[in-house]
Amino acid sequence: MKQMEVVGVRVEVPTNQPIVLLKEVGGDRYLPIWIGAVEATAIAVAQAEGQPPPRPLTHDLFKNVIEALGVALTTVNITALRDGIFFADLVFSNGTEVSARPSDSIALALRTGSAIFASEDVLESAGVSMPDEQEDEVEKFREFLDNISPEDFEKGDA
Repeated sequence: MKQMEVVGVRVEVPTNQPIVLLKEVGGDRYLPIWIGAVEATAIAVAQAEGQPPPRPLTHDLFKNVIEALGVALTTVNITALRDGIFFADLVFSNGTEVSARPSDSIALALRTGSAIFASEDVLESAGVSMPDEQEDEVEKFREFLDNISPEDFEKGDA
């Protein structure tokens, strides 16, 4: 398993499909995962660390339930990619593991400060290497992410 960091979320231009982009810590591989608009918003809100909502949203509620039960989310593991679908496990401090979608897992990890890992098999299958000379493109992407807001993921009227 390789530790990953969340670079951010963006919308893929031709399809308007949101993606979350993870980067291998200490490496040059990136892992793009296509996700839903609601999950993209949840991840973007968690990264923004702005004003908390007046009432807990789903991922905030789940974080509160975990804390109320006296356990902690220790890691999120992105374990497999089968037929174009990513799979993840939530690993708790009491040893319990729960299967979950990576998008929900990442949104929860950002709220709890939990580490995110991806299996070597997933990185070999879906990871994209980006050497240092392409780092300026990544910087442009990060600038884009700094200027995006959750409202950018709402569908416009047709």
